[in-house]
Amino acid sequence: MSKLKQHIEFLANVAIIVVAVAVCAVLVKQYIFADPTPAQQRPSVGAKIALPGVDLASQDKTLLLVLQKGCHYCSESAPFYQRLAREAADKAGQVKVVAVLPQAVDEGRSYLSELGVPALDVQQAQLGALSVGGTPTIIMVSRGTVTDVWVGKLDAAGESQVLSKL
Repeated sequence: MSKLKQHIEFLANVAIIVVAVAVCAVLVKQYIFADPTPAQQRPSVGAKIALPGVDLASQDKTLLLVLQKGCHYCSESAPFYQRLAREAADKAGQVKVVAVLPQAVDEGRSYLSELGVPALDVQQAQLGALSVGGTPTIIMVSRGTVTDVWVGKLDAAGESQVLSKL
């Protein structure tokens, strides 16, 4: 019985060592050899883009404002979105601004209202459908082709750049 007990104990110890080595190998691969700057999913300039419910191909300029309820950067950027909506309204017919959220359209309208953003065309789409990995993301589209992309909360220079493209 003693030999059987020693044999089982030996096999258990070997199994523990094998599992520990496998876990260490996974961790080393994931953290030591990982790309330090993971690629952020974003639409490529020059790529064709489609949004169900919006005819992007017929518009000279469409600005897609991709937001998400609960995104603190989106909420912090509300004053910029208010200004963006006002300036786009002043250029009616030249540029169309569409807010795209993964939430339902009514929930998206309610969120924009909470932010104080004047009425925009609101559409519902999953972020991945637009090749967007995070919010906020602003996409300038001309005749269905991406011409500019801005990701994240913009600084003053980024905001000016977006406004200059209207």
